Amino acid sequence: MSETFSSRVDVSGEDIHWDFKDEMSYGGYLSLDVLLAAQTPLTDEHDEMLFVVIHHVAELWMKLLLHETGAALEDLRQDNAGPALKKFARVSRIQEQLTQAWEVLATMTPTDYLAFRDKLGASSGFQSFQYRTLEYRLGNKNAALARVHASNPPAFKMVNDALQRPSLWDETLRWLSRKGYDIPADRLERDWSQSYEASAAVEDVWRTIYRDSETHWEAYELGEKLVDLEHKFQQWRFNHMKTVERIIGFRRGTGGTGGVSYLVKALDLRFFPEIWTVRTSL
Repeated sequence: MSETFSSRVDVSGEDIHWDFKDEMSYGGYLSLDVLLAAQTPLTDEHDEMLFVVIHHVAELWMKLLLHETGAALEDLRQDNAGPALKKFARVSRIQEQLTQAWEVLATMTPTDYLAFRDKLGASSGFQSFQYRTLEYRLGNKNAALARVHASNPPAFKMVNDALQRPSLWDETLRWLSRKGYDIPADRLERDWSQSYEASAAVEDVWRTIYRDSETHWEAYELGEKLVDLEHKFQQWRFNHMKTVERIIGFRRGTGGTGGVSYLVKALDLRFFPEIWTVRTSL
């Protein structure tokens, strides 16, 4: 029997809405006229559109990461770990999208990038206030980095609010304390704008949890979700660093950092230290 194919989809039996004069349309709901008008390259170089779109998409994913992690933090504050776990599962998938995006940007060669790089001025991803807010929320509390946002008051407020509030790790430890785990008092109330310092007593708590995961299942599952989050964040950082090296080598970044040399430093950062160190002693 020979196969038959159609060159078009038959819509004759479908009840399709055609007139949107008085109805919400797809483009209207998503404000696509505004969204798609935001890609405005400064040159006629073909690859600049790729550069702009990659960064716009990254900022949208980061907006969703802030939405999800903010809600998960509130869940933990309300002792609702179950909904928080669901949100962290989504966060992990978002992170995968962000990491994979570097593969697209890596199709740009050094020659492609240098054709428009000088038009970027001092603009740099280092100035992303959403990224800085996310890092502060996760625990990289370097207050000096907030200064780069001082000329943008709304952005500075958003970043500074995250700096002054407990991080995800802080809220996790407070949740553990409310659940009866012996978290030291100096880890439950402190200057939240300062970076967290690892505690042997906190590692002991996680050792108890991991050595009897069935008894401490909720805390164990939360711990693994946080490991997953940080693992994927490190994958994103590594891919970022290698993509930059592939495209510009060891040139300085447009924002004034050392470029690759600066990005390498971030690979040693830990948001949730004890949940990593405990693995050695299990």
